[in-house]
Amino acid sequence: MAKLTILEFPDPRLRKTAAPVDVVDDALRQLIDDLFETMYAAPGIGLAATQVDVHQRLLVVDISADKSEPLALINPVIFEKDGLLVSEEGCLSVPGYYEDVERAEHIRLRYQDRNGEEIETEIEGLLAVCVQHEIDHLDGKLFVDYLSEAKRARIRKRLVRDQRHQASASVM
Repeated sequence: MAKLTILEFPDPRLRKTAAPVDVVDDALRQLIDDLFETMYAAPGIGLAATQVDVHQRLLVVDISADKSEPLALINPVIFEKDGLLVSEEGCLSVPGYYEDVERAEHIRLRYQDRNGEEIETEIEGLLAVCVQHEIDHLDGKLFVDYLSEAKRARIRKRLVRDQRHQASASVM
């Protein structure tokens, strides 16, 4: 397995729309394992392939405290939403920032698992929020897009400043 580099806002590669996965094979399963390793090391509860500059419709989530419920979703599609949940979200691509975001509390979705089997399921609560957040990544959208332009600009400015500072410190 390999730990991958997570892109950070405002990197334009985070805005790319991911293409559907055509073939579920050993290479894709290796990418799934690498995404889990990267997510757990970060640490986080969800990671979309787009966040590591792989623009395929693939994401991983695990909301369990003990990393015992890993879930890989290939080509996920939400086909029904209901309810409303406002919860504080963060993002591995927007490190250090947390804001309230409004999402559907309950979703029905279809996806393929790591073996290529098609699954249709209903999820709710934190898992539903996490899946919606990660699917947004696959569509080139970040949680900061739900915020006001002023807040988004402040976050962008601070992250760019921090990234420049880190880059200059690593050169020394």
